Amino acid sequence: MAREANGTTRTGATASSSSTGTVSQSLNVRFPVNTAWEFVLQNEAAPVSGTVYCTDEVSQTIVLLKSLVHTTLASEIRVVHLSGVISSKSIKATPESGLAPLSHPLPKVQKKALEERERRALRLAEESLRHINQKATVQGQAVFDRLLKACNEVVWKGESIIVLNQVQVDPPYGLDDCKTLQQSGKKKGALEEDSLDRVKKIVSSGIP
Repeated sequence: MAREANGTTRTGATASSSSTGTVSQSLNVRFPVNTAWEFVLQNEAAPVSGTVYCTDEVSQTIVLLKSLVHTTLASEIRVVHLSGVISSKSIKATPESGLAPLSHPLPKVQKKALEERERRALRLAEESLRHINQKATVQGQAVFDRLLKACNEVVWKGESIIVLNQVQVDPPYGLDDCKTLQQSGKKKGALEEDSLDRVKKIVSSGIP
């Protein structure tokens, strides 16, 4: 990155050759949130301006926010990729230009909350993996997923599906493959019959 006499920052291939040896700053330092900037972009006839809403170091992008006048839309969002920036300069933010400071700046990120969300996402991912049976057919897995969504208590037993510990669905997972898990010497009750009927309805819902 090179800075010219007029305060304009030049980026891209031209700047690379003139900024050898300089330490590259992170985007949030170069383009702080809630400051107004104007960018000259490749393949763009007119400069692009806006208030920096946020930056992303991974994708190397800058999100600009600009208020709109004479329209029903409140504001315009523009994502600028750093690789397409020819030059940039800090400009004065005024309400008339639509570049007023953010009325509600982004809140501070709570690291603890993010870590908890990450742990929860991992738990959900692991739970989803436990519900996948590599030995089952595509149709069998689809039937399992429908039953799990409706009944919650659904597990695999080999290639068979056990629902509510009362009904078993065997391959190829059709209506005739549904049966109650009747204990030895015990009559089939109304509860088992109701569970069987419900399972059959769910199974049949996916039959073309």
